[in-house]
Amino acid sequence: MNNLFEKKILICGAGTLGGNLAENLGRTGFKKLIVIDQDIVEEKNLVNQPYFRFDVGQPKVKALSRNLFQASGTEAAGVHQTLTEGNGEKWIQSADLVIDAFDRHAARKAVKSLCEKLNIPCLHLGISPYQYGEVIWNEFYSVPPDLEEDPCEQTFSRSLALFAAAVSTEIIKRYFQQGEKENRTITLKDFAVLPLLK
Repeated sequence: MNNLFEKKILICGAGTLGGNLAENLGRTGFKKLIVIDQDIVEEKNLVNQPYFRFDVGQPKVKALSRNLFQASGTEAAGVHQTLTEGNGEKWIQSADLVIDAFDRHAARKAVKSLCEKLNIPCLHLGISPYQYGEVIWNEFYSVPPDLEEDPCEQTFSRSLALFAAAVSTEIIKRYFQQGEKENRTITLKDFAVLPLLK
């Protein structure tokens, strides 16, 4: 079990999905987390993301690293920059697992392409405005188009995001323990967590 928590996980995105997943992984015991994100904490982020009023105006990765350390002693490395196909290789190639929790098509596409190129396992998290979420491994994932309205900014999506973070944490643990790659869809309407139909 100790080796499980020494795995190096790169989390792409420190917003509603990535931020909550990072907090969940850190509190679970994972010690080698790297989080990359270009955004700063805004007032509107406080509804769904693991930040506080005193974090507003700071880079998300800096605030998340500090809050994780105060909560669990986890020293997550924060990278405050935009990840692209041009600069992402140096971060992705050293990871045991990459988590894509970005909220934009271009960033998600870059992560997917780089992980395919470097043969690094990658798990994608996403939620929609329709109380639906998914946790999908790279080989089964299609990059969705950008939405007009980001569901992660809506107050109703907090429960779904936390649900997705919890499911993802269990999938990550099983992957490292047993080598299993499970794909899941999540719906709040019926509280279902189902295998992804291929």
